Amino acid sequence: MSVHNYLRAVEEAWNDYDGDTLATLLSFQDSHATKHQLQIEDPEADVERVLDNPIDELVAAHLRGCWAISRKDYVEAYKCQALSVQNFCKLLSSQKDDNWPLPIMYSLCLDLRLFAIKADDQLSHKGGKPGETLEKAAEHIMTCFRTCALDSKSSEEVTKRWGMLNVVNQLFKIYFRANKLHLAKPLIRAIEASPLKDRYPKSQLVTYKYYVGRKHMFDYNYKEAEEYLSYAFEHCHRSSMANKRQILTYLIPVKMLLGHMPTLAVLQKYDLMQFQDVVQAVKQGNLLRLNEALEANEKFFIKAGIYLILEKLKIITYRNLFKKVSVLMKTHQIPVEAFFIALKMMKIEDIDHEETQCIIANLIYEGKIKGYISHQHQKVVVSKKDAFPPLAAAN
Repeated sequence: MSVHNYLRAVEEAWNDYDGDTLATLLSFQDSHATKHQLQIEDPEADVERVLDNPIDELVAAHLRGCWAISRKDYVEAYKCQALSVQNFCKLLSSQKDDNWPLPIMYSLCLDLRLFAIKADDQLSHKGGKPGETLEKAAEHIMTCFRTCALDSKSSEEVTKRWGMLNVVNQLFKIYFRANKLHLAKPLIRAIEASPLKDRYPKSQLVTYKYYVGRKHMFDYNYKEAEEYLSYAFEHCHRSSMANKRQILTYLIPVKMLLGHMPTLAVLQKYDLMQFQDVVQAVKQGNLLRLNEALEANEKFFIKAGIYLILEKLKIITYRNLFKKVSVLMKTHQIPVEAFFIALKMMKIEDIDHEETQCIIANLIYEGKIKGYISHQHQKVVVSKKDAFPPLAAAN
């Protein structure tokens, strides 16, 4: 594609208010970005011969970005893309009662985030501050979000608010990467308060539910996490096995904490056998095996950010172990000593009677055991009926 043909294609799409075609022509994911003829260091003169303001500045920055990428200079590519996003925000604000340019925004913000990651990587080799470019990218993308969110007077068909969720998802990806999840709160509030919240494209909703579900998980709101992650899993396209596996990586620990264990068939289907020994250990009340399973798959669990969440399964494993003790004792008045011996058999280090009572008290408080501790007789008096309620009921 020659420069002239490219610019004429841009001009035609601009005059036709064709946001989808323009989004492709301004996307670095499209094949045109690799064409030698479009990799121009100083494209302003060429562009101004064909295009007028405001689209000319956007296209000039894009073509210089193509040149920067051909030289693998992602710092310069990021600067070009940041300029494109800034110019686009002005353009979008000037389009009253119109939202046809939204696809362009999606394309620009995606490339800005990806360039920021690569720019940070290049700068880190020169002593740059980690994640600094990505933080700046978030500020530019946030400007796009505000432009969309503030469009409250346009009718539903043409409101720019339809662009909010796509931009929020880009910001989520940055905040999770930068470990700044607190910044997601106002964005979640904005989407949840939107009358459009259930009517955004399904693919965008799946991404949104996935990230909000993960945030709920890290905030220990397991029921909400299960709701959002389950939606993401159920509505993710069935051919997207990698995405479904990614969602399950977080949904499985959440469901386990709520008392629902995954089947072997599910773990095999989605290649998540790292959880199999964890599941078996929890079911058996085998703390020794649980610790071994966590240690054996430590790298996978830490990389996914779920190691500490999985450690919380110990309380359920205690419950299942103590249930076995109760069955063996065949009485509703069980000596604390029996639970203490069971913990010693599991090689729990530095355990004593006082700490054993503390574990039991926590299980009673959380509704995982029905009963009380008789400190005078050093016994746990459990309910004669349903002493160990189903885990799903205890949450």
